[in-house]
Amino acid sequence: MAEHGWWLYSSLLLLGLVVGSFLNVVAYRLPKMLEAQWRRDCCELLEQPDPGAGDPPLSLASPNSHCPRCKAAVKPWHNIPVLSWLLLRGRCASCGCAISPRYPIVELACGLLTLLLGLHFGLSLQLLGAMFLTWALLALALIDLDTQLLPDNITLPLLWLGLLFNLTGTFAPLPEAVLGAVCGYLLLWSVYWLFKLATGKEGMGYGDFKLLAALGAWLGWEALPIIILLSSLVGAVVGLALMALSGRGKDVPLPFGPWLAAAGWLALLWGDTWMASYLGAVGISP
Repeated sequence: MAEHGWWLYSSLLLLGLVVGSFLNVVAYRLPKMLEAQWRRDCCELLEQPDPGAGDPPLSLASPNSHCPRCKAAVKPWHNIPVLSWLLLRGRCASCGCAISPRYPIVELACGLLTLLLGLHFGLSLQLLGAMFLTWALLALALIDLDTQLLPDNITLPLLWLGLLFNLTGTFAPLPEAVLGAVCGYLLLWSVYWLFKLATGKEGMGYGDFKLLAALGAWLGWEALPIIILLSSLVGAVVGLALMALSGRGKDVPLPFGPWLAAAGWLALLWGDTWMASYLGAVGISP
């Protein structure tokens, strides 16, 4: 590690940049793929023709990336993470229309997060699991910000993958991981029904339950309090800031998934340290 560490860290950074580019595709296409599938299912159930039956099939692999305005295919050398956006000055090479800075931001964020995981865990099974968890959380946060959906296609495999990694106690003993999955789901499920019975409104979606269950499966039930605390605090601060800056009404829904994802990622790296510090501050031996 001391001799070849820079190779590892450089590789992790590059891997994260490439995965970040793919996550941009996932965040954009997966909701559209699900919407098309829901429309087909509804049309089949109602025995009605599907208005989108003639549309070309959409998947994560096809069609190739293209400009949404001029439809020109993105050439491979124009698809290098971050670098291509900078060289093109944030514009399409064919028609010159602006390319959202979100693409390089996501790529760079994924690269830096992956690098930070390598610095924290070193070359280990924990690093492998932490990368999968981080990439899934980033994809879920992006999708929830765009659509207020947390797809089962990601949350449920993430839950089972967490339990598999913890068969050998990679992040938490297996009994704690199973309890984490169960308690994570039931915790937000209970909050949902208490809020609905009290107000007649739905305060969150079922995807939030599944995401917290997945985080519990990865990190164990002991990580749930700090995840809930951090996500609630950040969500409240962001919500109040948006209300103050943009004049959003208090009835305008805000996604909770991104704050759960961020809190879960922080708990992955520093949850044990923070919990031990808290317990020490209140005079309890961890």
